Amino acid sequence: MTGQVALSRVRAVSGAHAVSRRGALTLALGALAAAVVPQSALAALDAAVAGFTGGAAAVEAGGDGIVLTMPELAENGNAVPVTVSAPGAVAVMILATANPFPDVCKARFGRFSTGSFTTRIRMAATQEVIALAEMPDGRFLRTSRMVPVTVGGCAE
Repeated sequence: MTGQVALSRVRAVSGAHAVSRRGALTLALGALAAAVVPQSALAALDAAVAGFTGGAAAVEAGGDGIVLTMPELAENGNAVPVTVSAPGAVAVMILATANPFPDVCKARFGRFSTGSFTTRIRMAATQEVIALAEMPDGRFLRTSRMVPVTVGGCAE
């Protein structure tokens, strides 16, 4: 009973800016989630890249070897067209950095393939999309593109 009296006095003194214990707990949990979620998303992204490359470093392609083609602006994140072209590649992986599950797509190419494909992916929000290509000589090439999304297509 004494705690309730003390809490009511705090509310009376503070006026409109009073924060209840529940509000303070909600605020603290929100701050904790904001601090933890990006780290877990980054860890998931790193794990997906390491799983594809086997821990090897991916070299920035710079337009040579792998090309990622996407719209300048995605009006709807539910179906964003993506074309990846990596002539001679053995496999390609697409990652969307802000998605709950960043590993969006993997493709393996046969001996006589052109090394390119087109698909549609879901995107949660404006984010960087990364394409990794495994070349026959064991190198890994990387290219990326920032794509603004006006309406997100993924929910956590």
